[in-house]
Amino acid sequence: MSVDDNTPILRSCIKLPLATDELLEVTAKAKDYAIMHGAAMRSKTSFSPDSLNFAPFVLVPSAFPRKEFEKAVALQPIINRLMHNVAHDEEFITTTLAETIKVDEFTANLFNIYRKVLAHGYTQRISLGMLRSDLMLESGCPELSPLLHHLEDTTSSTAAPAAAAAGGGGDDDDVDVEQAEAKAKANTNKVGVARTISTSSAYCCWKQVEINTIASGFGHLGPASKTIQSFVLKELGHAEKLKHMPKNDALAGLCDGMVKAWDIYGKKESVILFIIEDVSYNICDQRFHEFYIRETYPHIRVLRRTLTEVHREGKLGQGKELLLGTTEVAVIYFRAGYEPDHYPTQGEWDARYLMETSLAIKCPSIQYHLAGTKKVQQALAQPSVLERFINDPDEIKAVGKIFTGLYSLDDNEVGNANYEMALRTPERFVLKPQREGGGNNVYGVDIPDALKRMSRVERSAWILMDLIHPPLTQGYMVRPGSDMPPQIVDMVSELGIFGVIIGDADSIVHNYQAGHMLRTKLSTANEGGVAAGLGALDSPYLIDSEDEDAAN
Repeated sequence: MSVDDNTPILRSCIKLPLATDELLEVTAKAKDYAIMHGAAMRSKTSFSPDSLNFAPFVLVPSAFPRKEFEKAVALQPIINRLMHNVAHDEEFITTTLAETIKVDEFTANLFNIYRKVLAHGYTQRISLGMLRSDLMLESGCPELSPLLHHLEDTTSSTAAPAAAAAGGGGDDDDVDVEQAEAKAKANTNKVGVARTISTSSAYCCWKQVEINTIASGFGHLGPASKTIQSFVLKELGHAEKLKHMPKNDALAGLCDGMVKAWDIYGKKESVILFIIEDVSYNICDQRFHEFYIRETYPHIRVLRRTLTEVHREGKLGQGKELLLGTTEVAVIYFRAGYEPDHYPTQGEWDARYLMETSLAIKCPSIQYHLAGTKKVQQALAQPSVLERFINDPDEIKAVGKIFTGLYSLDDNEVGNANYEMALRTPERFVLKPQREGGGNNVYGVDIPDALKRMSRVERSAWILMDLIHPPLTQGYMVRPGSDMPPQIVDMVSELGIFGVIIGDADSIVHNYQAGHMLRTKLSTANEGGVAAGLGALDSPYLIDSEDEDAAN
């Protein structure tokens, strides 16, 4: 999409701009408050295990329609069940990924493990799914009209296309502030032009960006965002607005999921294992999960190991239990393993296979990991496919309507037609590979060159997705090292809804929605991950059409 005269704006939760003195004071307080409440990460450019920067954040919460937020929350258990059923459908996964694994080595290696596990039978039939469903508002929805307003005479904008299909699962959501900082500063003063309201129709005011099944980040940083912004609103004299910020127990909900899986495993001396990268930049988000479990359930130990360390230390016991030395592992929580760089040698792949053949409950299991690939999600968006996994007609309709356009690029009649469509109108699309972690997508006018460099077979490792056209919000984005005071910028947001599901192919033991997170980026940015340096922590401020005094 382009940020142009037709891009609508959601009302701010308070009147902006703030007086300069007030803005400087509250921003300085909020930076310290963020660090002191764990909204922080390690620097990628000047890394030290002994120092932290605060995570980029939006100073006050961004408006989000209450009705659409509640729809997303209510739908999450259905999405959990959908992905659980997909993960346990061997034929569907095998058929759907048949062309992709011919050209995508990483997906092929994962599928190889899956095939070997199937051949020997699942040692552990129970899987733990900790999912995150990422979505964006669609500004074409008429229901949004009462929540939108015009800007009368603001600074001119030369804003570049805003990539509304960014997303990115995995521990991607670690926040590398310095990267692209210069670009961010260059866009700081671009507030936008007068907007009008789109009147095109849509069933739902939000569309699915993707469903993450591995290493879904922000379980801590999502709630931490609310903590920071609640502090800021109180400092600014708007404590009465806190009631419009929804409760967010994402950290507790996700950690409790791991503990429920530990209970199912049923051995008191066993531990929960976090699989981590060699260097963890998003350390606070990871550690707070660990510390929550240790503080709330002190009888459960948590270990952190890299894939390399598991290869060196791990083995199977007589009952195929996973042992690290003499310590038995009940639950494996992958915060790494979603990118090719996490497997530098065959040893890391051997470690992944060892864990998949063990008795430990995996999050995700290999079948869940494959269910989260873009190709599988593209297949789910095709007509009649949902009926294979969901029985209730109303649920099928509800889930089907949230999918945006997803198109195969396989070397067949349909895929070749989609290829030609992308060449003709590339500005309508984003090109996505089978990767998590952000930074891998190709946008708009860059798509034709990217596609032309691929062979017909290589194209099958990618999917084409419609760009979503989100409304804007406006606010102050605060980053380490950025100029003070911060300036008002145009922004777009992506909401992530967490879900937890535990069960096997025959039954589901637990299934619940588990909190949320909101990432907000400059409207001029393509990638939406905070990792690109152009995004920031945020939280939703729920508004209703009747809230005419929302910004008072």
